[in-house]
Amino acid sequence: MMTLVLTTLCLAGTGTILVAGYRLSGESRRQLRILNAHRIAARSAIQKSRMDLAEVRNRARLLEDTVSGGASAVERVHKAIANTTFGLIDMFSKDEDFRDSARKAQQSHEQKSEQIYKAVKTTNRALHILADTMIIGKAEKRIVSRSKKAP
Repeated sequence: MMTLVLTTLCLAGTGTILVAGYRLSGESRRQLRILNAHRIAARSAIQKSRMDLAEVRNRARLLEDTVSGGASAVERVHKAIANTTFGLIDMFSKDEDFRDSARKAQQSHEQKSEQIYKAVKTTNRALHILADTMIIGKAEKRIVSRSKKAP
């Protein structure tokens, strides 16, 4: 009889401990899911910042390429118009002095035009480097400092 009572008490105690352990396990899993969600959110915010930075970089690069390509296209059209104009002057002019002065003007025009388009492209590149250094560099440093603080 005593053995039966002790066995019943041991089984009841073991059952109580198992139920308590199961509840504790469930609570631990719930807290672990919450912690994992916070960790994912923190990394997601960092990743979003990195993606935003990459987008800014890509937009800056696209802008630089667009300005450079646009300047090259305008330069080609400008050269074609100038060559056509000076070619017509050379072809239809009867005065040799006028032709010589037109050729000198054409050479001067080509030199100045080349200098101007080169200056536009150089300025465009310099502005891209300046923007990259000042804006993108600072944003990148902020992201790196945040990622070091994040768990």
